[in-house]
Amino acid sequence: MLKKLFRRIKSQKGMSGVLVALLLVMVGVGLVAGVKSFMDTQTGLIQTAAETKISEAIADSNTST
Repeated sequence: MLKKLFRRIKSQKGMSGVLVALLLVMVGVGLVAGVKSFMDTQTGLIQTAAETKISEAIADSNTST
């Protein structure tokens, strides 16, 4: 993957092409990092909610018997 990136950067004509290629790489990395952070946060919230509901269900089944 990096070889393709370096080949693409080297093949750009002039400095503006290189800057655009690097900007696109930075935007892509930022998007991936943002989505990863969002997904990790949501995963934690879902796990916490699931654990709470499971604990409540177990407590309810123990008190109803």
